[in-house]
Amino acid sequence: MASVQFRLRSNANKNVSIKVRLIIGRNKDVEANTGFTINPKEWSEATNKPKQNTAENKRLFNDLKKLETYLFDNLNNDLADSVIIDKYWLENKINDCFNRIEKVDTGLLVNHIQHIIDNANTRKIKGSSKIGLSENRIKGYITFKNLIKNYQEVIKKQIHLLDVNRLFVEKFTNWLINVQHYSTNYAGKQIDNLKTVCLDAEKLEIPINNQIKLIESFSENDEDRFIATLSFEELETIRKAELENVAHINARKWILIGCETGQRSIDLLSITKDNFRNNTKGIYLDIVQKKTKKHITVGIIKNHIIDIIENDFPYKISSQKLNQYIKEVCKIAKIDEVIEGKKIDKDTKRKKLGFYPKHELIASHCFRRSFATNYYKKIPTPILMNITGHSKESIFLKYINKSEDKDANADLFMELSEKLTNYKEPQLRIIKNASNQ
Repeated sequence: MASVQFRLRSNANKNVSIKVRLIIGRNKDVEANTGFTINPKEWSEATNKPKQNTAENKRLFNDLKKLETYLFDNLNNDLADSVIIDKYWLENKINDCFNRIEKVDTGLLVNHIQHIIDNANTRKIKGSSKIGLSENRIKGYITFKNLIKNYQEVIKKQIHLLDVNRLFVEKFTNWLINVQHYSTNYAGKQIDNLKTVCLDAEKLEIPINNQIKLIESFSENDEDRFIATLSFEELETIRKAELENVAHINARKWILIGCETGQRSIDLLSITKDNFRNNTKGIYLDIVQKKTKKHITVGIIKNHIIDIIENDFPYKISSQKLNQYIKEVCKIAKIDEVIEGKKIDKDTKRKKLGFYPKHELIASHCFRRSFATNYYKKIPTPILMNITGHSKESIFLKYINKSEDKDANADLFMELSEKLTNYKEPQLRIIKNASNQ
């Protein structure tokens, strides 16, 4: 059974360090300095804690009790996750318990990540005159910080900004992909985060390793990307499917609206009837995208979508519940073609490549891709990009896993060029006035 014991470093007649010993099992224990000091005269041999004879000693006694509880709580959780319990672990838990590290060393990587999180509401958005990071971006930094803290436990050291060189990135990438089994895209995003944090620290004149500027991000090859979308025919099948469950009927409405408006799920699920306005040709959807802050207007002309908007608008639902019901609706509608794709493995909690019935791979993030894929080559690409919020055609084409069709572009040029060649400007013809004859 695990136990926590405190002891003094020596019995000298002066303030000495208080050490903590964590006994995990037989012949297995670790010890570290707590960071607190006390005069041995104020120490109780009976309790192995400070005497409670002064206000200062009572405060110190409570701090040690707090640490004892904190260590037990974290020990149980980390043992269940097979985390290595060693001196490095103990030192980190002591610092975490009293929030020490974050306030001391600005050169630590985790500290600057925390600095970005703490100042998120005043940070300037790149390419915009506005300030304030989005809620999702803040969550991304929090996730990144926890990832770095986990990696520090593996390498048994605090990571300084000066440590982040090409060799570090290579080892960190190997850990992300080969040990943690994260996807190539996810690992690439974390390297992006790493570079962003380091360059941000440099702006505040905090020393960083010059090699960080040579680090390049990465993503999976286009041929390795598996994108599940719903075609117009499949959407029609879903529209006509017989559904009895109220939650399924509501989810179907979100599917149909989502695949016709081309917005991210975070934006789609925030839409209310107030976002729509009538037009003689149909209905306009006005929205400000949360990620890009772009003002988007989408025109809607399909009667069944207009009917849902005007007469039977779907009720609010969490993205987690929506993703669950989407799969169930698609299963009922027999969207069951077996396709290759990636699905979360229940055991590893990571995406696993395989062949699955299509309904198992459909989620809310498929709506925007379905919209872009269905209308590609039917609607001019710049118009689609304006609706989806993509800033570059190359990014848009990668998003829907399409390569630039140069032959089609050449055909379009020749078609338009021919129309210009055959076009004749109206000629003015002078008609003589009868009075001049």
